[in-house]
Amino acid sequence: MNKKTVSIFLAMLTTASAIMAGCGSLPPGIAPPRDPNLEAVIEDDGSSVSASAGSESASEKSASSESGRTTSSEAEPDEEKKPFDGAYQKNDDGTIAMNYGAILHAWCWSFDTITEHLDDIKEAGYTSIQTSPINQCKVGESGRMSLYSEDTGKWYYHYQPTDYVIGNYQLGSEEKFKHLCEEAEKKGLKIIVDVPLNHVSSDRSAVQKNIFDICEKPFHDRGEIGSYSSRKQVTQNDLLGLIDLNTQEPKVQQYELRYLKEVIAAGASGFRFDAAKHIELPDDDPEYASDFWTVVLDNGAEFQYGEILQGDCDRIADYAKLMSVTASAYGENIRSAALGNVSLSNIESYSAKGVDEDKFVTWVESHDNYCNDGSWEKLEESDVEFGWAIIAARSGGAPLFFSRPNGSSLDSQWGNNAIGSVGSDGYKSPNVTALNHFRNEMAGLDEKLSNLDDDKKVLMIERGDKGAVIINRGSDYTIEGAETVLADGTYKDKVTGAEFTAEGGKLSGTVPKDGIIVIY
Repeated sequence: MNKKTVSIFLAMLTTASAIMAGCGSLPPGIAPPRDPNLEAVIEDDGSSVSASAGSESASEKSASSESGRTTSSEAEPDEEKKPFDGAYQKNDDGTIAMNYGAILHAWCWSFDTITEHLDDIKEAGYTSIQTSPINQCKVGESGRMSLYSEDTGKWYYHYQPTDYVIGNYQLGSEEKFKHLCEEAEKKGLKIIVDVPLNHVSSDRSAVQKNIFDICEKPFHDRGEIGSYSSRKQVTQNDLLGLIDLNTQEPKVQQYELRYLKEVIAAGASGFRFDAAKHIELPDDDPEYASDFWTVVLDNGAEFQYGEILQGDCDRIADYAKLMSVTASAYGENIRSAALGNVSLSNIESYSAKGVDEDKFVTWVESHDNYCNDGSWEKLEESDVEFGWAIIAARSGGAPLFFSRPNGSSLDSQWGNNAIGSVGSDGYKSPNVTALNHFRNEMAGLDEKLSNLDDDKKVLMIERGDKGAVIINRGSDYTIEGAETVLADGTYKDKVTGAEFTAEGGKLSGTVPKDGIIVIY
């Protein structure tokens, strides 16, 4: 499939991606909803332009109109920032807390592959590793192992549980998962497991008898979600054909809780809950509210977060009272910043009113962005580093780095197109590694953000008086007496060795064109 064909294909999937609230599961045989008035126009050179006027892309309009998602330009501002308390960034023993340290999303890496690369991951400064779902899942295309191909495999089958037991054909066995956790623990790395609790596979014939035998009514059986502005439908109906579990039923809750406890017992330390927005809260309408989350979150994990696509019916601040949450609207701003707009007005707010900064998981891109909304064509891996520089340097949230497929490029979305193999080396590039170690060194310190000389292409993020990250998306930039809170001294960039001097509250030095400076 050439670049132009792929672009057209992705434009068709965009609406489905948004509606799924980041579910990551485009079930086979389900035609994604599409609005023909919102398709992208693909130029002869392979680039895409919005078919609609204004700054919002066609994909963003599709997402906003179909699912009620709030786009970055519409997101509500944060409430007044509370006094900084960096205690959450470190554990009592001085190690980096999971809700602060950098997470590597080892997307579609097998358990063996992750184990083989633990040294690299540790040296790159990550503190946690997120796996793809490890549950038993639908076996598609006779078990063939392409990341995406019509007849040789698809990555998203592991988001279609057939039973809640550890191990699947894409990632490996329970024994190999336990071995991964054992080896990761030796290196001080924590394992986070992605878990789809909202639904099972769209293929009823693939779902195991154990699920049907949980109780008299294990599924909601209310049909497809018809309106994403209806909280009841969003939480009680089927998401794109995926069979919605009866999450009000205590026996369903206990069945899934048992699985979560088994994963923790196997050595994991945390969970990411897929499509969390699609499971009701305790104080939803009494007609369908339940204690699902208070039950299943009591599983012994050190860190847990839910994927909440912001927009109508998201109730993100209420989910954040129970667990950490994704910052999807902020991710849109960060992708914009990665391409050059590093103004404070674009990146300062986390764009989720009522959620404290210690409750976010942030990212430049997620696997859903990369696979479904066409953003893979907009950002080179070198561009991703600029977005990562922002979220890794900031005091808030736990930044998650999505590992793109090995061999991928703007001309090849899937690269070597193999489930189980290691991703691109981007996760351990010199800049990313320096930024991860900066984050670890700055744990417990507040932040100060500034556009030097009000230049919207140059951003400085200072942490206490100890260190700073400077991002320049313009031409060579000479800093001459810029205000700083850094302690007096000479600092060397951790990648290039370039020197910067702080004296009497003033900073001087030179940041190269399209450069990232890490000093402490």
